[in-house]
Amino acid sequence: MKEFRLYAITGEQFHPGREMLEVMEEAMKGGVDIVQLRDKDSSPEVVLSKAKALRELTRKYGVTFIVNDYIDIALEVDADGVHLGQDDVSLVEARRRVGNKIIGISTHAIEEALLAEEQGADYIGVGPVFATKTKVDVVDPVTVDYVKQVTERVNIPYVAIGGIKLSNVDEVIAAGATRICAVSEIVGSSDVAGTCQAFLRKLEGAGQSHAADH
Repeated sequence: MKEFRLYAITGEQFHPGREMLEVMEEAMKGGVDIVQLRDKDSSPEVVLSKAKALRELTRKYGVTFIVNDYIDIALEVDADGVHLGQDDVSLVEARRRVGNKIIGISTHAIEEALLAEEQGADYIGVGPVFATKTKVDVVDPVTVDYVKQVTERVNIPYVAIGGIKLSNVDEVIAAGATRICAVSEIVGSSDVAGTCQAFLRKLEGAGQSHAADH
């Protein structure tokens, strides 16, 4: 998969009165590399129509497009990949269905991270780093300690996620993260593109300081 630094996930509850496509386009203008459609409440028909529209928009901006959970919808709209949780279809089964498309897996412990790597995940989500209200059934925060463990032991790309804000992202970067995902901080912002650019400036500094360490 293409290298990436900033990953945005849709969260329509955080921008009432603003269209999802308009908000996500602002994020792409701000420099996000990956966009994930995550909609656990709408019918599959509604998710499909959103996926078709986002697929067109991400193509226009050259941004990688991931669909959460719905493998069939990801295939139908020719998304770049899918993202799965620990309780979703197995990675082995997903790989059989999506072929060489990207598969991302959410992980909350080092054992899950190592298993995902062993089974051929293209990247993993590492989190929730901090407490988050983005998801209803969220697990307890894994803290930056888990980010450090993954940095030391896992060789596939990972993205730190969960409660990450401009005010605390420096802690995550200090733990070794070079890719981050934010939901409410990006899509709920009054300046979506500006918030994305601010995250990227912090990550740019990280890349230089990590390079200096090695």
